[in-house]
Amino acid sequence: MNPKSLRVAVAVVVALGLTGCGPSGGGSADAATLVAFTGQNGDYQGNFNPYSPTVNEGIGSIFEPLFFFNAMQRGAKPKPRLGTEFSWNAGGTELSVVLRDDVKWSDGQKFTARDVVFTLDMVRNNSTMNSTGFKGTATAVDDTHVVVKFDEPSFMEGPQVLGRLWIVPEHLWKNIASPATDPVKNPVGTGPFVLEEFKPQAITLKANPGYHGGEPALKKVRYLALSGNQAGADALKAGRIDWQTGPVPDIRNVEKIYPGYRAITVPQNQIALFTCSSAELGCTGPQTDPAVRKAIYHAMNRSQLNALAFQDTASPISPGFALVERDGPYLSGKLREKSAPMSPDTAKATQLLEGAGYAKGGDGIYAKDGKPLSLTVKVVTGWTDYITAVNTMAQQLQQAGIKLTPQQLSWNEWSDARSQGGYELLIDSVTQGPAADPYYAFSYFFAGYTTAPVGQAANPNFGRMKDPQVDSALAALKRIDPEDTAARQPHLDVIQQRVEEVMPYIPVLTGGTTSEYNAKKFTGWPTTDDLYAFPAVWSRPESSEILMKLKPAGN
Repeated sequence: MNPKSLRVAVAVVVALGLTGCGPSGGGSADAATLVAFTGQNGDYQGNFNPYSPTVNEGIGSIFEPLFFFNAMQRGAKPKPRLGTEFSWNAGGTELSVVLRDDVKWSDGQKFTARDVVFTLDMVRNNSTMNSTGFKGTATAVDDTHVVVKFDEPSFMEGPQVLGRLWIVPEHLWKNIASPATDPVKNPVGTGPFVLEEFKPQAITLKANPGYHGGEPALKKVRYLALSGNQAGADALKAGRIDWQTGPVPDIRNVEKIYPGYRAITVPQNQIALFTCSSAELGCTGPQTDPAVRKAIYHAMNRSQLNALAFQDTASPISPGFALVERDGPYLSGKLREKSAPMSPDTAKATQLLEGAGYAKGGDGIYAKDGKPLSLTVKVVTGWTDYITAVNTMAQQLQQAGIKLTPQQLSWNEWSDARSQGGYELLIDSVTQGPAADPYYAFSYFFAGYTTAPVGQAANPNFGRMKDPQVDSALAALKRIDPEDTAARQPHLDVIQQRVEEVMPYIPVLTGGTTSEYNAKKFTGWPTTDDLYAFPAVWSRPESSEILMKLKPAGN
């Protein structure tokens, strides 16, 4: 499962009882209600702050961006949401945005450019909310026009500002003392849905009758609390849920095993062992040594991991973290390896460790300065694919003299450790940005400005990489028109080379993200021929695009 997945640990029978579901294959009894399982382990905490790393729901569905960018297709035109059009000046220092004039907040107040300016100012002034590194200055020309000025050319900021900042109501948020941490339990947005009911075991959204794009045909979305992947598969087979993203047994035969359901698999997010990598930022443990990280990289048997944990739905991953398929033109020719080896190289792992001063003890485990090379890897309880992966890794790494101990945690505990740097290793995914360009994942997960010392919230550079060469290359890319591929590539090369060299995230595989959905009950789902949005229930704001497109069958 993906890091955005949310799982709740309650008894399956209780959770299923909440759905009001009908017979097998029917989904919920209400034909216009979609029942979804996102996967959280541990009760929902009632957090609807779209800028919180532990937000439950609401990004895209309650709080909207100005535009929707489809990261699945290079060259796809952005779709208007709160904005209608935008343009850059010739120098890339001024972004002009035209807004809709027919939008109201769900409490009836009118949406204006002042809300956009307030949001952008709030994000710029709160580093933990500013996961895109926004540094612009926004001005409201009038109620429907906003100009964002930058001190330097900032072409690459366009999809970030327009597609990854969630606009909030000034008239309510100006009274929030700590917007970065307030849970916003009663969210007021402009989106296609509003919060109807919150329970620790289920969240229900209902269609917004006053939505500027027209009231959705889908009248309710209920996000259920189940106990993990197996509970999701069981509920799917019983027809109790209509949409989930995650592994099920015999994933290639979903239509036979689950009549009325279909599945779609998309290679998008990159599975990795996240490491708290920087001793300078307060990380402790053997994983702060690059030699250890690289030894783990070479000791993995990725073919075995793919077969045992991911039913061979995953695909190769680049150590430079550009997507092998989508980002082919951007892959650096200067990498030592274009993709991570699928077979283990124990001799290479041995060379790295012994070169770093490790010696193998009588128990077969390497040690240095009297301390065994022993690491704990955190994984969320119920994430059966990832649990299988780390258990398999533990066996593989033992053969290379590395002791790996998996530790299962609730999603809330795992997420807090990830944010604060309270871990040695954890399994997660490097996710993509608003457009089909590796710059965005690089700027999220490898930029110095999106990390923090241990004990403070990093968002989302959880690996705590802080590298002057990477930061310089990112700054240069921001200034270059994305159409100028020749000027961009040297900077993309630098980032990929440094990421491969430092390796704060140890590449595992490119995850084949599989979603199962009720095609008998609803129409309008993304297909391989029409990937209008990344089809994962936990991906936001992508899931909101899907919710707006769905219609009850027969409508």
